[in-house]
Amino acid sequence: MVEVYRLVLIGLGFIFVGLGVVGIFVPGLPTTPFLLLAAACFARSSKKFYNWLLNHRIFGPYIKNYREHKAITLRGKIISLSLMWLVMGYTAFFAISNLFVSIIIILIGLGVTKHILSLKTIK
Repeated sequence: MVEVYRLVLIGLGFIFVGLGVVGIFVPGLPTTPFLLLAAACFARSSKKFYNWLLNHRIFGPYIKNYREHKAITLRGKIISLSLMWLVMGYTAFFAISNLFVSIIIILIGLGVTKHILSLKTIK
């Protein structure tokens, strides 16, 4: 049973890494939360994959900056907020006809914006 649990976590870890990679290129899909989830899965299932992820030249800095410093680069803040509001604004004002759903989308966007702006900025 323990081995099945371990394999499920490894599988989920790679799914989250994949979603994080897609998030690098797709506006509105976050990168860091998926990489943090992948790291959590790997930390509980495979030291080898956990170390690979933390030491990866592209993925590692996302995780380390967030976990160690609760920080994001200024470029990251600008890009993530711009793309998020483009996608959420379009969705709330043009793609959704239900006012209640549009309001929820805007409130979620405000919450995410508050969180991103509350993070320290790495120079």
